[in-house]
Amino acid sequence: MPYIQLWLTMRRIISFKTIRYRLQAKIVLLKNSKGKKDRIVPLSPKILQMLREYYILYKPKTFLFEGQIKGNPYDARSLQVILKQAIAKVKIKKPVTLHWLRHSFATHLLESGTDLRYIQELLGHNSSKKTEIYTHVSTKSIQQIKSPFDDL
Repeated sequence: MPYIQLWLTMRRIISFKTIRYRLQAKIVLLKNSKGKKDRIVPLSPKILQMLREYYILYKPKTFLFEGQIKGNPYDARSLQVILKQAIAKVKIKKPVTLHWLRHSFATHLLESGTDLRYIQELLGHNSSKKTEIYTHVSTKSIQQIKSPFDDL
């Protein structure tokens, strides 16, 4: 199963319905997301290509990612098993969860210069306080700040 975008939660990914995508516009419309609000999130061109290939191969009917029984969503435990197998394959010893991947993705966005407000929107956080935890995690940005004393 291709990874959509890591700012989405596992429950959100497995509950995707096949009709909710505007693939030409490279976006996903999330209905009744966090706070019962609809939101639009971008879709990477690489992920878009993977989704097209997946869709052609598996021809899902109701859910984008269907379980063994057509019309039923993929099981959350199966996603966890896939992650566990991938972690073992690359010999990572630290504990990893699907939710930690979401945190890592947000941290990478911040370190690459994405505005915190956009990250807040992508993650579906109502309060900026919840998103600000990533500012404490990311020291790379702090190290790149130029001190005014350097210009003296």
